[in-house]
Amino acid sequence: MNPIEPLVFLVDDDFSVREGLTSLVRSVGLRVEAFASAQEFLDFARPDAPTCLVLDVRMPGLSGLDLQRMLLDAKDRIPVIFITGHGDIPMTVRAMKAGALEFLPKPFREEDLLSAIREALAHNFITRQQQAERGELEHRYATLTAREREVMPLIVRGMLNKQVAADFGIAEVTIKVHRHNIMQKMKARSLPELVRMVEKLQSGVSSEGKDSAI
Repeated sequence: MNPIEPLVFLVDDDFSVREGLTSLVRSVGLRVEAFASAQEFLDFARPDAPTCLVLDVRMPGLSGLDLQRMLLDAKDRIPVIFITGHGDIPMTVRAMKAGALEFLPKPFREEDLLSAIREALAHNFITRQQQAERGELEHRYATLTAREREVMPLIVRGMLNKQVAADFGIAEVTIKVHRHNIMQKMKARSLPELVRMVEKLQSGVSSEGKDSAI
């Protein structure tokens, strides 16, 4: 089994609903794991693969909205599709504001759910790619010396070597060496590419709510 193959998670306390939706998702060639409760889902060791979560709103114990909040608190960005037979407007607004991709009241058309699942998996695939790319950039950034990290922001602002050298009170040739090392360690083939890398690093730091040191 390919570990990168997409996987759909289904959480619903109604056995007949779980069985029906499991069959539906498998009928279009997707893997699915079904759970009778939010806690069962939380206890499951998720694989490293694109995923999404089809989630019932009202369940005994932890509700779907409770689970969504827990995932958000844990910075778990799995896309959530809510299904419910008891939905109302305030509940829908709450779920969507918290980042749910879709809110489907029962009964819903099978194609509507499948379409939402496809969109959610595509969204998660892109998110995972972006996270992997940012992780690689963070690894490269970690190889820079303290001085190189100080010099890089000035370089990406378009400052000339002599201007950066004047700012630090050091020889221009030293800045040239730093610039060369930065480009090499960050694997940037041009200044515009380095600028884009720094923007992605800053974007990642900002999205996590941390102070940027870049």
